[in-house]
Amino acid sequence: MGRHSAVKSGEPRFLEGARVLVTRSPDRAAPLVAALREAGAEPFLLPLIDFERARDQHSLEVALDGLRAGAYGWLVVSSITTVRALKEKAAERRLELKDLIPDSVRIATIGPSSRRVLEAEGIPVDLAPEDIQSAAGLVAVWPAGPVNVLLPQADIADAELAAGIEAMGAVVQAVTAYHTVDYPASPGQRLTAALAAANGWQPGNGSGAPELTPAAAKSELSSGRLHAVVAASPSAARRIHNSLAPLKDCRFIAIGRSTAAEAAALGIPVAAIAKEPTPAGIVTALRTVFDTEGNES
Repeated sequence: MGRHSAVKSGEPRFLEGARVLVTRSPDRAAPLVAALREAGAEPFLLPLIDFERARDQHSLEVALDGLRAGAYGWLVVSSITTVRALKEKAAERRLELKDLIPDSVRIATIGPSSRRVLEAEGIPVDLAPEDIQSAAGLVAVWPAGPVNVLLPQADIADAELAAGIEAMGAVVQAVTAYHTVDYPASPGQRLTAALAAANGWQPGNGSGAPELTPAAAKSELSSGRLHAVVAASPSAARRIHNSLAPLKDCRFIAIGRSTAAEAAALGIPVAAIAKEPTPAGIVTALRTVFDTEGNES
């Protein structure tokens, strides 16, 4: 079904007929797949990215020893994958995740999904941006003053967050908590810790959406049978470009400004940027694109 025949806004299944490609692994795609189906879309998976344990376990262990000993005033958790990596380290010590973090340590995060998962793990969040849910948004609300900050993050994390917090007077210890790799990760190195249930969804249950190979996704795209593709990170944008470009009439939906900027640098037109890095935010971005096209047709 062509998306120019989009269902008018106000009807409950406003993405009826939309075939949406989600570039996440099955165990991480469930909430978005459910939200897309509820809106009437038909989701497909093309797993492009996976996550492995940090190569340098010693540096991560030393940082976590410092955290438990009270060496840091703040812990910045920038993604759900960071939570998973820290929970695996806690389990190795036969601890709950919250037992790694002294009561004196304040917690900051970027997006509502990370916040919900942390709170489901029994860890209250002290600081998170409301308007711009990104590294820049967190820097904008960061309190000025000297403080020691632990920032566990991906190996390919941008330096913007650490530099911005340091500019506010903090001393930031950035440490690699996990590596971003092509899907699938090595079975012996893949992050597998199950996270606490948040909003009724238990991470790791799988999505149930059909999983495509890159070749199958390319064929669907070339035939005009995919209407949108969702990318959650700059690395996902790069892999989409390498595997699927040109996207033709398939709309690129970016989660976050950094993802949109990377796509634009690669020559991929960005149809919409999700204002919130959540399933609801992504569905809203899709609705905006298709409602606009429906009104123009």
